[in-house]
Amino acid sequence: MVRPMNPKVEMFGNRLRKNLKRLVPWAAQRGIEAYRLYDRDIPEVRLVVDRYDSVLVVYPYVYSGEMTEDEQAEQDAYLQDLLETLSTLTGVAGDRIFVKGRRRQRGTAQYERLDDQQAELVIRENGHRFLVNLSDYLDTGLFLDHRDTRALVQKLSAGRRVLNLFGYTGSFSVYAAKGGALSTLTVDLSATYLAWAVRNLQLNGLNLHSHKQVRADVLAMLRDPLSVPEVRGQFDLIILDPPTFSNSKRMHGTFDLKRDHEWLVRGTMRFLAPGGVLLFSSNRRGFALRPEDFPDLDIRDISDKTLPRDFHDPLVRVCYLIEPAAPDQPSPSRYGSPRYSPSDRF
Repeated sequence: MVRPMNPKVEMFGNRLRKNLKRLVPWAAQRGIEAYRLYDRDIPEVRLVVDRYDSVLVVYPYVYSGEMTEDEQAEQDAYLQDLLETLSTLTGVAGDRIFVKGRRRQRGTAQYERLDDQQAELVIRENGHRFLVNLSDYLDTGLFLDHRDTRALVQKLSAGRRVLNLFGYTGSFSVYAAKGGALSTLTVDLSATYLAWAVRNLQLNGLNLHSHKQVRADVLAMLRDPLSVPEVRGQFDLIILDPPTFSNSKRMHGTFDLKRDHEWLVRGTMRFLAPGGVLLFSSNRRGFALRPEDFPDLDIRDISDKTLPRDFHDPLVRVCYLIEPAAPDQPSPSRYGSPRYSPSDRF
């Protein structure tokens, strides 16, 4: 007996066809090999599909409650139908599709090792090369929603000293270095990700003497700047992309972005040189900085301007440019610096 097709699978297929027609030529024209093909476009089909050259990574939003055996079998069959539709329409074989269950993540869960297949691939983005791991972690090592933000960092980095906090695999540092940064310093607590950052820098032919890494607890560094002697002096551009929450055993205490963001921003501003700028970003859904909480700072919301074309959810993350306010600047105009024109597209 032939199992009837779930109508949601047909809806998914129709939307995917439209996305492929729109996104494939766009990505090819811009030299982008990693992009989002499907971003929960249809509320009834809760799925994310990312393309990495000839490979797909799929994140079905997994129901975490109790299910009967029949309900579990139905869910498995539904997912299998979605994957078969995806394979047929994209031409990507099933063994080139990696499926990762996505639940609400807490702390450092998204960075923890899930497997040890080491399915690695080098992809190109805007003329740069990045190593991604398709199998072993929830995320691949390259956050696709930050593609335009990385381009902005490249635009702002010429002749500047750049500090990349919570630097992960160093993609911001690569863009900064390619943009002509005098130096970059990538700070992260994970030796694994810092080694990954080194590989990314090497893939792009960058000098490791000018573009360095330090393994350190960023929060401890902000509490006591002398605790990390490698971070000395001031920086002209700082990238601050913190976790939403962390209780890592390697950290001193816990961190909650909603609770601690004001302290985090102000602590980071101490490392900013005169005339410098802080780029702050967060992917905590529903979070936003309130300029009224920072009357001494210029805060410009660039979230919409840095949302890539392949992402349609404006709540996927927020992004701000932050600078000290001019002493005589009236409060109502504290929403950004005139150096960055509203007409700019990053």
